[in-house]
Amino acid sequence: MGTEKSYEELVRENQELTMRLEEATDTITAIRTGQVDALVVNDGEQGLQLYTLKTADQTYRVFIEKMNEGAVTLNEVGVILYSNSMFATMVNEPLSKVVGSSFENFLPESAMQLYRQLFTNGWKEDTKMELPIRRNDKLVPCQVSVTMLQLDEGPSLSIIVTDLTFQKNVQYLLKENNRRLEEINGELEASNYDLQQFASVASHDLQEPLRKILIFSTMLKNNHQIELPEESQKHLEKIITASQRMRTMIADILDYSRLSTHAGNFELISLKDVVEEVLEDYEILLSEKKVQVRIDNFPKIEANRPQIKQVFQNLISNSIKFSKEDEPPVIEITCEAVNELERDNEPDKAICKIAISDNGIGFDKQYQERIFSLFERLNTKEKYEGSGIGLAITKKILDKHNGSISAESREGHGARFIISLPIHQEKRGSMEA
Repeated sequence: MGTEKSYEELVRENQELTMRLEEATDTITAIRTGQVDALVVNDGEQGLQLYTLKTADQTYRVFIEKMNEGAVTLNEVGVILYSNSMFATMVNEPLSKVVGSSFENFLPESAMQLYRQLFTNGWKEDTKMELPIRRNDKLVPCQVSVTMLQLDEGPSLSIIVTDLTFQKNVQYLLKENNRRLEEINGELEASNYDLQQFASVASHDLQEPLRKILIFSTMLKNNHQIELPEESQKHLEKIITASQRMRTMIADILDYSRLSTHAGNFELISLKDVVEEVLEDYEILLSEKKVQVRIDNFPKIEANRPQIKQVFQNLISNSIKFSKEDEPPVIEITCEAVNELERDNEPDKAICKIAISDNGIGFDKQYQERIFSLFERLNTKEKYEGSGIGLAITKKILDKHNGSISAESREGHGARFIISLPIHQEKRGSMEA
């Protein structure tokens, strides 16, 4: 049985161990903060050994310690010779327990094969891959970058560990959002298809009985007008007028719904030809109303010709419809020079600005946005015909052409509509010179 140590000897031994621990702690702090560049270690059999620090630059070592990524240095058998505080935080272990441990201790079994491949290749070339790091019972997705360093004591492997948790969460959210968007797009496509089917059915099923109402009402008016009492004749006129208005409204709704699916099909067209064609269509009406029309020179633009023609039809017909009773209508259509509207000297971004002005009844300024809404009417249907859809169709066509429309007016002083259209469309359809 060995000699038992006295209380005083145990106290002295404890004080000596405490002093050594404090010295070791001070040494580690000095290394970490860059206060020393080398260590002399007595390893017993080989005597004193000098270990220099390749990264002796204080600023560099402080940077490694403060960086947001984990940084460790391994020897040839994978034991951690150095670790910054961030890596210890990532694995939720005290730094003293990390240094001297095998790096494999902080990896799940499922990642061992990949890590050993990374470890082997890292001595030959810079390598990186995604590996999970164990943090208690959880796995942290990380990117592990490996570089070989030639230190005075021999080669070592430097590993930078980047936590990918935030990126993975963002990727997951993006993936979920994209999946949801695809579902919504699918639902919208199905809904649009149903709306198209409804519009098609409505255009046939509603117009067919309406056509019969108009036919028989007109026959009754033409063949039996004399036999009908005066009040019945008035009722018959209202039936015919309401039926005609409903027929126009059904046709306009169908036109509006079709704009949702017929996109693109842009070609190079002459705006002047389009405007002249519209005026030719309205030739009789223009003559009856004694309308004066003044038109400017227009450029050629990339557009859907039938749709742009409908824009001018709607605006010109509105100017005629809402003219003053005691004053011949005057319509002026002007176009600003394209060169003045080129932005940043990029021809593909050039626009043309078209103004359609008249001397009609105008409207109050407070309605200049509402007039482009569906079924918006500023005047009574008894005095002015129309469905209230024409300007909504006009705006939707211009939206599909990446253009815009606005209105200026004062009640009793005419109206002015300003159209902006790009000369070239970003998504070009078929091109015809």
